[in-house]
Amino acid sequence: MTAPLRLRIDTAALADNWRTLDRMSGAAACGAAIKADGYGLGASLVARHLTAAGCRDFFVATWAEAERLAAMRLPLSVLHGVRVEDMAVARTGIARPVLNTNAQVARWKEAGGGACDVMVDTGMNRLGVSPDAVRGGLLDGLTIETLMSHLACADEDSVMNARQRDLFGSLQGVTDVRRMSLANSAGIALGVDYAFDLTRPGLALYGGIPRRECAGVIRQVVTPEAQILQRRTVQAGDTVGYNAIWTAQRETEVAIVNLGYADGYFRGFSDRGSADDGALPVIGRVSMDLVALDVTAARELAEGDWVAIDFALPDAAARSGMSQYELLTSLGRRYARGRTV
Repeated sequence: MTAPLRLRIDTAALADNWRTLDRMSGAAACGAAIKADGYGLGASLVARHLTAAGCRDFFVATWAEAERLAAMRLPLSVLHGVRVEDMAVARTGIARPVLNTNAQVARWKEAGGGACDVMVDTGMNRLGVSPDAVRGGLLDGLTIETLMSHLACADEDSVMNARQRDLFGSLQGVTDVRRMSLANSAGIALGVDYAFDLTRPGLALYGGIPRRECAGVIRQVVTPEAQILQRRTVQAGDTVGYNAIWTAQRETEVAIVNLGYADGYFRGFSDRGSADDGALPVIGRVSMDLVALDVTAARELAEGDWVAIDFALPDAAARSGMSQYELLTSLGRRYARGRTV
């Protein structure tokens, strides 16, 4: 059965974005965060196209995500480490754990170790062992592929960026690790001083613009497309949608499309979103499953036709009040995801 809602995924733009970020990473290798099911686009699809583009390092959040990708045999790291409950699958070797706590380090050592990555907290106070613990020998005896940290304010011009970079850099040579990795998408845009040996972009791969340096070089990847369920004529003075927040000032042609906040097209787009490059404004309140568009300017559109929803991430974030990350990862399960260009 064909869904009345689909995602158009520009896989060439996805690959080009990775190549751009790879160039911006300088001498460092460029990986790819494909957690949250490839930021909503489909992790296996994303990994397949980025592997073809040359990517050789992938990151997910949990072991459940790693298991879903096991058949692809990717060089994969699990960012949330290894709980007691994860040990059985972690020991199969389908991915490396990114050890985040002293307890995880001890657990991995007691189980016989094996290749792993380690996260160091350089100021975000989220996940990671302390730099002092690293200097004190916490990681002795581990086979560490990559020592990582994560920038808290890379999307801003914050003094914290350089502070974290320098603290992380002070750990070079302290442990016997092959690589060091700090920069996410925004961190890559800060310059090669933040790249170290491996970068880990996420948002920018998928068309997000985390910093002004990415504008004009990162391409849009995903566009929602919705099918028209009904076309109707609304008379001047009539209202459309819940709470009657929109009133027709003139006779208006309206298309009702199969899209709503259950699909990640949030209520913030009410009277602010659009389709077909701004030609078809959203009118009235976005509801759970339906959106109304003013299609007076598109006489040819009829029931059963498809419209492309404007979803360039920086603009969509500004219109909706949601972050670019939220918009991507909230794209719901009702979209057909097989349409690529």
